[in-house]
Amino acid sequence: MKIISLVLSIFILTACGYRPSSDYTKSIIGEKVYTEVEVSLSDPENAVLIKDALNRALYRRLKTQVTREEDADSRIYVAYKKIDFLPLQYDKHGYVVHYQANIFLEFLFEKGSQKEKKTIIGHYEFPIRPSAIISNDLRYKAIQKGSLKALDQFIAYLTTKGFLRDEK
Repeated sequence: MKIISLVLSIFILTACGYRPSSDYTKSIIGEKVYTEVEVSLSDPENAVLIKDALNRALYRRLKTQVTREEDADSRIYVAYKKIDFLPLQYDKHGYVVHYQANIFLEFLFEKGSQKEKKTIIGHYEFPIRPSAIISNDLRYKAIQKGSLKALDQFIAYLTTKGFLRDEK
């Protein structure tokens, strides 16, 4: 019975023209991509975190190879704009015990004459001990996790663009 339902599921998914969303994105991005992250003078170490997160996201989600600029099918430039920490929750003494980090990233995607520019805010929520300050470790983790969420949003944006382009 399991084999019949599996075969039937595969038949239904392939018969209706189903394509994974990564196919649409990969058709836009291509097989090889060059990535560059603008270094912010106020937070230079964040560029390394964001570039690493971008390269990992492209490989893990799309199996896209990050390469040199001259070998690339497309280019993604990321500019770190700013980060805000907003208190979300207080304890009974008025100390902040939960924060939300908002990481503002500006993406520029180029492939041939096609260009897409989009500013995306990556959010990351995290707890903190009452009356404690946000340590560098928590700050870096918030930037890394928030950047990954922003990158996911950008990939979803490109997927939508690829789907709409293929529908025309």
